[in-house]
Amino acid sequence: MKIDVRTVGLFEENCYLVVDESTSRSVLVDPGDDGHRILDMVGASGSILEAIWLTHAHLDHIGAINDVRRVYPVPVYLHPMDLPFYEHLSAKAAEMYGLPWDQPVVTPLPLSDGDRVTCGIVDFTVMHVPGHAPGHVSFNGPGLSLSGDLLFQGSIGRTDLPLSDPYAMDASLARIVTLPEDIIIYPGHGPTTTIGAERRANPFLSGRARVVKR
Repeated sequence: MKIDVRTVGLFEENCYLVVDESTSRSVLVDPGDDGHRILDMVGASGSILEAIWLTHAHLDHIGAINDVRRVYPVPVYLHPMDLPFYEHLSAKAAEMYGLPWDQPVVTPLPLSDGDRVTCGIVDFTVMHVPGHAPGHVSFNGPGLSLSGDLLFQGSIGRTDLPLSDPYAMDASLARIVTLPEDIIIYPGHGPTTTIGAERRANPFLSGRARVVKR
């Protein structure tokens, strides 16, 4: 399996292309902006794009969906609790920031906790990890977690945004640390890290995990 990344847009969001090299099938995770760059990444891979997976539907994670789907009309997957962002709140946020907006037109297919989704023949498990957004999920595959804005190197996702929930974030962080230490975290912003590194050095993670255990 190969994972490529393009950091896109004003918010420097990480869009990932996950490729199962044994079948040359791929999925895009969180195409947030700069659609031409994302399309270049897909084209350069030589893979067949199967789907778009969304960790959540904030504007910086969904802004290039239409650009991608004009070339690759693939299904989009999202947890239903993030539909308010997908359908109208992200558009309002773009207006607030004075950013151009191309409202996604495809209706996403629903994800739920424990679902299995596939890239080629590689299985990923959907983990519902709300807090940063109510429908936030991570996609946990062999040796890795595509974790969106849940967990960053040395930090965590914001919980001061509309519909965020710091108490739900506590529970989600406590859950994500149950993954094996060597799991590589592919976050929505910033560099990759591992569960073990964040257990040892992330002050937000250790502090929030203690709150959940009390």
